Amino acid sequence: MSQTDYYKVLGVEKSSSADDIKKAFRKLAVKYHPDRNPGDKSAEDKFKDLNEAYAVLSDPQKKEQYDTYGSSGFHKQYSQEDIFRNFDFGGTFRDMGMGGGDDIFSRIFGGGARGGRRGFNDGPQKGPDHEMETDISFRDAAQGAEKVIAFRRNSVREELKVKIPAGVENGSKIRITGKGGQGGAGSPAGDLFLIIRVLPDPVFVRDGGDLIVERSIPLTAACLGISLDVPTLDGDKRIKVPAGIQPGTKIRLKGCGIKQLGSNAKGDLYVKIAIHVPEALNEQQKRLIEELARNGL
Repeated sequence: MSQTDYYKVLGVEKSSSADDIKKAFRKLAVKYHPDRNPGDKSAEDKFKDLNEAYAVLSDPQKKEQYDTYGSSGFHKQYSQEDIFRNFDFGGTFRDMGMGGGDDIFSRIFGGGARGGRRGFNDGPQKGPDHEMETDISFRDAAQGAEKVIAFRRNSVREELKVKIPAGVENGSKIRITGKGGQGGAGSPAGDLFLIIRVLPDPVFVRDGGDLIVERSIPLTAACLGISLDVPTLDGDKRIKVPAGIQPGTKIRLKGCGIKQLGSNAKGDLYVKIAIHVPEALNEQQKRLIEELARNGL
């Protein structure tokens, strides 16, 4: 039920108190309990949804994550096992004067969900992994950097300095061990995955480990050749453009690209040549072009 609004399932508001959430759950759970609706599949499905919603909204940490990231974002971080971990299904229904809680849980949710609950597995369960996005500049992605990120964990704001490796690409994930959701008693915390978003650069375009820079030269320079400065990550470099170069030709600067992730090898930089053709000519330029045309150019 990953796209279902837990608040709507229980018929409460986001601002409702813990007591109001509990009262709403108890009322609906009694109404849709399988023992009161034998053989009714729709009631059983409703009962499943109620318990899943209550398992999240009755847990302050899970509720905070749900409120922060919404239903879709929450379910990217929490599996059904995570949702029901530490949820005392049997105790909840004993408090309501209804027995058979654990048996009902096992019957309607199956062994997989039950296996994720603390007390029904062989060892401590790691806390849920979390994800967050962070923007970095094109040059920081290419050359590496250190970045301070801020995030909330267990309702507490934390700051952490993270090393961005040179060559990281857009969409890459950096694992930060132990900074995810808290585990149960004696259980390790989950991990935080930092998703990298590389901002576009006004000069460079990346193609794997290579860089592409476009430079426009006058028509006369294309005919006669020219020397010009081109930008690289390490500063400007002068190149020679040969006479007669054609539009779209790329001139290679070996080793001036991006360091490949996990390696010392660098890609290349390619200068893509564009030829500027003037949109308008003055009288003198027009006479010269006409003269060139008469000479077969």
